[in-house]
Order: sequence, then C-alpha cells, then structure tokens
Amino acid sequence: MTILSPEFRSTVLIEALPYLKQFYGKTIVVKYGGNAMIHEELKMSVMQDIALLHFVGIRPILVHGGGPEISSMMKRMGHQPTFVGGLRVTDAETMEIVEMVLAGKTNKGIVSLLAQQGARAVGLCGKDASLVVAQQMPCDEGDLGFVGEVTTVYPEILNLLSEQGYIPVVSSVAVGPNGESYNVNADHVAGHIAAAMGAAKLIVLTDVEGLYRDFSDKSSLIQRMNVKDAEDMIADGSADRGMIPKLEACITAVRGGVIAAHMIDGRQPHSLLIEIFTNTGIGTMITA
Repeated sequence: MTILSPEFRSTVLIEALPYLKQFYGKTIVVKYGGNAMIHEELKMSVMQDIALLHFVGIRPILVHGGGPEISSMMKRMGHQPTFVGGLRVTDAETMEIVEMVLAGKTNKGIVSLLAQQGARAVGLCGKDASLVVAQQMPCDEGDLGFVGEVTTVYPEILNLLSEQGYIPVVSSVAVGPNGESYNVNADHVAGHIAAAMGAAKLIVLTDVEGLYRDFSDKSSLIQRMNVKDAEDMIADGSADRGMIPKLEACITAVRGGVIAAHMIDGRQPHSLLIEIFTNTGIGTMITA
C-alpha cells in the first residue's frame, strides 16, 4: 500500500473545496453500467463514490441497466437472446424476465451495496409513480416488441426522495400509456432524468477512456466538445456505434438544461470523484 503524506492528502482536499461548494445541494445523475457493474472491486469503488457524494451534500441519482444479467437469466430459463440492430427483441415473456432482473435482482443488489456504505437508497423503476413513460420504439429492421423510447419523465418522486436524504436508484423499465412495461435503453433514461431534474451534471460510466474521433488512434480522445459537434458525429457516422446511445443521452441532458454531461472510464477506480472534484477531470465533457 502506498503511504501518502499528510501534506499530499491536504492538497487533495483543498483542490476539491471549490467543487464541494459548487455542487453542494445540486443533483448529479450517474448512468451506471459496463465493467463497473460486473467486477467486484469496481462495484465497490462506484458505491463508495456515490456514498461520498451523498454525505458531502450532493444529491446523486443512480440509473442502471443490466444487459449481461438479463441475457444470463434468459439462458438459465431456456430462452436465447435475440438482437435486431443492436437492440434486444423483447416479446412479452422476455419483458417479464427483463423486469424481474432489472427492477428486482439488479436494482435491489445496488441498493444493498449502498447500504453497506451507510447510505440510505431506494430502488425504483420507471413504472413507480409513472416516473418514466415510454412508447414502443419503431424499427425499420423488424419488430422489437416491448422496446420503448422515453416520452415523458415525472420527477416528483425523485425530488421527494432526495429532499428526504435518500439516494434514488432507478432501473430502466418504463411504463406505457396503457400500463404496459417497456424495456428502455438506460443511457436514454439517464439523459431524460437529468434534463427533467435540472441536474448540474450527467455522468455516463463507459468501458473506454471517453469519446475518440478515431477509436484506432488513442491520441484522438476528445476532452471537450459542444452539443452541435456531438450531433454531427452521430449524423456523419464518425461516432462508434456503441457510443451513440451515450452521446444521445448527453445531448438530451444538455439540450434540456444540464450544464455539462460527461462520458468517463468506469474501469478506473473512483473515476466519479476524479471527474467531479479535480481540476483536470477525465473523459469527454459535452456542453452547450
């Protein structure tokens, strides 16, 4: 274990001070996914970061998906996952499995991990208090079933929980106009929630260092860009396909009034704290 001097520790705290003041009482939405949801050490790192944000007076909201967990459960139950255009085909039976995994096992597991850090968290899905309302997503490549796109977010329950000292943990299951369940991309849910909450930041945890102009060239990492540039990268096809939903989430958030959205490397321990509380930050920041 590296021994840090008291002087170094105090320097770190002093560097964090202006950011502690800036974000005190503000909402920060974190999209939790990728390797940070799979590897135990990274899981604990994220939970510690979220708990620390909470205890210094910031209001974190954690939004999560769980694609690998869904696929694993489907196979255990004798169902083979099917994808069209990168999206999971979700028939009625698959939707039951999605809801069981995301709103049940995965969501409550995250709540339990936060409780281990001394933080009081409450698990929700988009159906609770009609938090996230969706409609069926059209797809030219085939019928996706109960795959939805967000139409409205009603954030009152999130405000209520945050004001009472709880950390909302939201799974990406939404409610349809007739009460049906929809499987919605968690990045998109996070972007819409950040906009509806008037969050100070949206932070999307990814499995790469950030957004590259050319993924094969590691020197092309984009540290800062505006929304127009992000939209252009999607339109001209230069954005990597896996990063498009994350870019779209950041665009939704910033277009909705969020000051800054970030895509950061969730494989780096305590990446949330590095982004929020240091002068340099990490990853890619998108602003208006």
